[in-house]
Amino acid sequence: MKEEILINVTPREVRAALVENGMLQEIVIERANRRGLISNIYKGRVSRVLPGMQAAFVDVGLERTAFLHVSDIVGSNAVSGGRNGEPNIRDLVAEGGEVLVQVLKDPLGTKGARLTTHITIPSRYLVMLPKGSGIGISARIEDEAERERLRSLMDSIITTPTKAGYIVRTAAEGASLEALRADMLFLQKLWEAIEEAAAKARPAQLVYEDLALPLRVLRDMLGPDVERVRVDSAEEYQRMKEFAERFMPHMAPKIELYSESRPLFDLYNIEDEIDRALNRKVALKSGGHVVFDQTEAMTTIDVNTGAYVGHRNLEETIFRTNLEAAVVIARQLRLRNLGGIIIIDFIDMAEEEHRRQVLQTLQARLANDHAKTQIMSVSPLGLVEMTRKRNRESLEHVLCQPCPSCGGRGFVKSPETVCYEIFREIVRQHRQFDFQELLVLARPDVIERLLDEESGTVAELEELTGKPIRLQAETMYAPDQYDVVLM
Repeated sequence: MKEEILINVTPREVRAALVENGMLQEIVIERANRRGLISNIYKGRVSRVLPGMQAAFVDVGLERTAFLHVSDIVGSNAVSGGRNGEPNIRDLVAEGGEVLVQVLKDPLGTKGARLTTHITIPSRYLVMLPKGSGIGISARIEDEAERERLRSLMDSIITTPTKAGYIVRTAAEGASLEALRADMLFLQKLWEAIEEAAAKARPAQLVYEDLALPLRVLRDMLGPDVERVRVDSAEEYQRMKEFAERFMPHMAPKIELYSESRPLFDLYNIEDEIDRALNRKVALKSGGHVVFDQTEAMTTIDVNTGAYVGHRNLEETIFRTNLEAAVVIARQLRLRNLGGIIIIDFIDMAEEEHRRQVLQTLQARLANDHAKTQIMSVSPLGLVEMTRKRNRESLEHVLCQPCPSCGGRGFVKSPETVCYEIFREIVRQHRQFDFQELLVLARPDVIERLLDEESGTVAELEELTGKPIRLQAETMYAPDQYDVVLM
């Protein structure tokens, strides 16, 4: 598999694209005024404790107070006394108390950031757990011999008992003893600096900020499958080179400065792919289509055959459509960065073997996803339930805002409905007030309907009120906006 990372830098925005075999798979966008908060460490002050929710709201200096659940507090396993033997939140934090916390999830919609006191600090090969213990190996390293080699190397480095725990990351596969030791020393020095900064910090103050996007990409996404990283900013290129030469020298030659006149993201039509990823409907090559609907509670995905009738029988047609849809869905989940609960409504399949193959295809295509996914079997209703870890906002939430006309509902009242509302308003005004004339202001399509299909009703209302009704088109009005003015 041929992978390439493209990094486009503009004064207020940085975008990183992961391309596999010439096709965009992931896009990460970071804007100067909306930098992601995940992994940032804050000195927070507990503003409210909610025993009923087993949670606390913590002020970390953000627009909204952040959320800290009892399960995300160090020491919660050692405390009991709540309901059903669960830890009691009041035994762990108190209102007005100070606590060192790390952001688990960015604020999403109306929800504040999700916090934890189980702080983790990643480097290229390791993740340090300052308040943890033991050594863990990434589950993505499947070779047992390599897992044992890495564990043996870590045991040889940690010759004395340490208060911290470590997780060996996927990128450490094949790493040398010297590389692992250098990473561990770096993390230990970094944690000492964080502790020192936390001691001096005021409540609701940032203590440690995670790396900027270009450097995070090198740390988290640059693996052996990536052939090269191209960046179109000389300043960022220099910064990335220095970072790579310090922490991953064998990867530094893969970083290239892109200086061609053609925009970097035009190489693989990435701008067009981003635009298409904002559409509800994704067309399948076979003629079918997949519809994505993102809500606050979950994302629903519907598969339809459309015009596809290309195989010998209906069951075979449905199976082929679902197989193609599974490939498209896996890619779109990564590209759109959809997370949380996801319900997929594949077209109903009669044969158990077909259902199994479709699920296998979906799982195989999600194997390289950086976000953790969990897929359940087909439910009795024929739905596939799955979850995908949501760390940051979806592509739609980053690039879009709710429609000012429909308020994000996805639909507006029809001109016919608006006309009937106007009629009711005219009758209400007639019963309550005296006037010489009525002026109706509305969108041109509503006014056109009042002058055409509803002209008879307008005449009846003029006869009822005994007053003339004047109509005026307002192009700047929203589709369902109108005014009935007494003259």
